[in-house]
Amino acid sequence: MVNNQKLLIRFESIKEKRMRILAADDQPLILKSIGHKLKASGFEILYAANGKEAIHQYNTYHPDLVILDLNMPVLSGFAVIEYIRVTKKDDTPIIVMSGNDEEDIIVDTFKLGVDDYIEKPVGLNEVLVRVKRLLKQPLNKEDFKQTVEESATRTLQKKCVGVVIPCYNEETRLLAKEFTDFAFANLGYHLCFVNDGSKDKTLEVLQNLSKGREDYISVYNCAVNGGKAEAVRQGVLHLAKDPQLDYIGYLDADLSTDFADFEDLVKTIETSDFKIVSGSRISRMGADITKESARKIISKTINLIIRQILGMSFQDTQCGAKIMEREIAENMFNEKFVTRWLFDVEIFLRMKLYYGKDKVQQYICEQPLKRWIHADGSKLSMSDSVKILGQLLKIATHYK
Repeated sequence: MVNNQKLLIRFESIKEKRMRILAADDQPLILKSIGHKLKASGFEILYAANGKEAIHQYNTYHPDLVILDLNMPVLSGFAVIEYIRVTKKDDTPIIVMSGNDEEDIIVDTFKLGVDDYIEKPVGLNEVLVRVKRLLKQPLNKEDFKQTVEESATRTLQKKCVGVVIPCYNEETRLLAKEFTDFAFANLGYHLCFVNDGSKDKTLEVLQNLSKGREDYISVYNCAVNGGKAEAVRQGVLHLAKDPQLDYIGYLDADLSTDFADFEDLVKTIETSDFKIVSGSRISRMGADITKESARKIISKTINLIIRQILGMSFQDTQCGAKIMEREIAENMFNEKFVTRWLFDVEIFLRMKLYYGKDKVQQYICEQPLKRWIHADGSKLSMSDSVKILGQLLKIATHYK
């Protein structure tokens, strides 16, 4: 009787044991997102940040399923697949989840014995469905239950992107919901708000914005107002310390360039050899580009002067939406800019000095926006135009 009770207890413990899934990726933004989704559906999650850790976790805990990225440090995903299938001769289900869409690579993974290949970007719900299919587990309503904040589908991005948003006295203007909704739905983005010594309650607003969302929203505080150039520079250098970020960009706090256009900039840099992609407010058919008429005339005059200084035919260097490779972030932002506003011109001049006049034009893409609207309350007033001319003279002299 006692032995039968022990067997029954053991049987119940086995029945209640949660299935283990090993998730291996060198980008925590992606890894945590997968883990949270699968944990909510009752799985036990093991994490690994590289191929060597993945093999250690596999040998120690014998997972029921493995999810792997291919491009990992120390040992690649290919090495892990080969270890499980060839060295250990194990048929544990393996899912490759990668942003690599080359047919030869996908075919090679199946030749090694993977069970599924998921191309990023991909929705978390799709990942869960594929996992449950391989583990022969039924789907239920709880798997797809959404909170109010989860009204949008959450998608794992192809690459991890850090975005700097400089803020000065934005207490009443900040479009908080637009930022939180985007960061929550687009897994792989990290938004870094830089408080540029604001005199109002901007810092408090930003801290509340990031509370509970620290994985994908952070706040960098500059105690003293240094101007937009220094705020962006500090934010870029801060994000450049995070090795998981493939690209770093910046965006205006008033979202005069919206996220749809910013995502288009990211897609361009992902699929090209450009090192920086810059939004451009060039009026074109089908685009909603709105400016005050006086500002428009002044902007054209300033842009003409900027083109002369650069010696390159850019139509709009001053758009507040840009995305760049880590190499640009690390090499072009080390030194302080000599101006408070026209740092975009300085970035291009620094690139010209670094790469040479001929090569630099192959690395910079100017991409027209579909929408740009001058927001009320912009910090750059009409009277600042005179100061801009002085700053341009300063730039021309400094970089001569």
